[in-house]
Amino acid sequence: MSDDAHPPRAPPATAQQPDKDADAMRAELLRLRRDLEDVQQQFSATQAAQLRDANEQLVLAVMQAEVIAEAATDKLRAMTRITQRDALTDTPNRALMLDRLHTALSMAKRRHSRSAVLFVDIDRFKHINDSFGHLIGDEALKLVALSLEAAVRDSDTVSRHSGDEFLVLLAEISKAADAAHIALKMLDSIAAIRIDSLPSFRVRASVGIAIYPDDGRTAMQLIDRADSAMYRAKKAGGGGFQFHGAEEVPDSGRAPDFGDTNGLGSQPVPLDTGSSPDPHRHALRDANEQLLLSALASKVLEERTTHAHQQHVIHLAMVAHELRSPLAPLSNAAELLSRARGDESRHAWLQEVIKRQVAHMARIVDDLLDGSRAETGKFHLVCGNVDLVEILGGVAQACQPSMDEKHQRLRVSLPQGPLNVHGDAVRLEQVFRNLLDNAVKYTRERGHIAVTAAVTDRMISVTVSDNGIGIVAEALPHVFDLFVQNEHAMAMHHGGLGIGLAVVRELVEAHGGSVVAMSPGHDKGSDFVVKLPLTGLAPAAALL
Repeated sequence: MSDDAHPPRAPPATAQQPDKDADAMRAELLRLRRDLEDVQQQFSATQAAQLRDANEQLVLAVMQAEVIAEAATDKLRAMTRITQRDALTDTPNRALMLDRLHTALSMAKRRHSRSAVLFVDIDRFKHINDSFGHLIGDEALKLVALSLEAAVRDSDTVSRHSGDEFLVLLAEISKAADAAHIALKMLDSIAAIRIDSLPSFRVRASVGIAIYPDDGRTAMQLIDRADSAMYRAKKAGGGGFQFHGAEEVPDSGRAPDFGDTNGLGSQPVPLDTGSSPDPHRHALRDANEQLLLSALASKVLEERTTHAHQQHVIHLAMVAHELRSPLAPLSNAAELLSRARGDESRHAWLQEVIKRQVAHMARIVDDLLDGSRAETGKFHLVCGNVDLVEILGGVAQACQPSMDEKHQRLRVSLPQGPLNVHGDAVRLEQVFRNLLDNAVKYTRERGHIAVTAAVTDRMISVTVSDNGIGIVAEALPHVFDLFVQNEHAMAMHHGGLGIGLAVVRELVEAHGGSVVAMSPGHDKGSDFVVKLPLTGLAPAAALL
């Protein structure tokens, strides 16, 4: 229950910071692009000695790309954290809390266990603001957040819900009494809050408790019912807790009573409702209008900053993801080249792999430097007739060293080529590279991976399948969403950003095609099916 609105605050991040970060990233990318041009020129040579010399420069370029990608990843993680935290209390914000609540309820459903949602509201918070000012009110909110976090377990989550309201998620409890025990700890912790400069300052709170699955089976049901229980706790005098659907708990559900808290007595502060002279009314009206205009302007600024922040987060994500795409085959090829002394046929093969991947990386850097893409978030497609048989063969070749490390077996079954589509060769290679990389990462050692293709109704259908960890039913509808990662996948492979499959979907759709994911469930493998129109059915637009 938020009984006092805070004045508008400046957004926590400024619009200038993303611009500064973007300029720094652009300078690094430009330097990398120049180095890649030098590498491309040197690798046009065919002599083994020249290739080995060029390999040193390639290694340096790869290292530089890795540094840029890692810096982008670090900035992305920092900015993502900002978007998931409450600016005042540094607790998870509402969106992150809902995400954790949904996850906890899914786990509780699978384990047939119980969870609890506690709705915490500071009693008479308006009086704190009226008596001590908003700065003290803000300090009280921060102290309450710290007190709540100190009272719960590491596996639980404390979140500022809105105003002077907090939500607490107890991810797993064995019985309702566990929630009551933690509620009492929270109330005692809040009641012990002190501010040195204000000896009479006291804080109390009321708590409502809803239990899964007894009181509800969805996040919103539990929040709503915990909220209702909190109001009953307030009605009972405040400073205590109530369960949803239960009779009022006895005094054991009450925090210590400090009597006349904050020296305000039990009555609200009266407002002067007498008549005011007209000039005063006009002045008050003008002040209110100015306050409203200021609030609206602040809201517009915050929305613009938030939009710029989101665009920068996505750009950083793409830098981190796309630069890493060609790094593995480049690193492998550079390592093999340094070992393949005197083997001219091996040199020729490695030379082609390196030239193709360097060209791929150079194209990606160009796209990342493209101003229109930075503004729109869209990929620029350079389309022509592309043979998918050649693309798929090159992708399989590039991924082979990673599969060899895990002793995985790859089966490639393609119809007689060419299979021409109207598309961007670099971006189509990226599509199937992402899918095959995923199959390698999430398939265990000695697993089986297959790439098959078939032509039906002027469409070519390419399936990348594996017998890996699979995808659980709840995650399947969201596998192509940006920044979404399956918990089983995260447990097996750390360091991913949840971007690769989102890029796959956007690029496939930009080519006039479609992509779907299928899986019977956890540990039962998965299939990703890409459908693209054969030549003659070009996509409607060349920008995504």
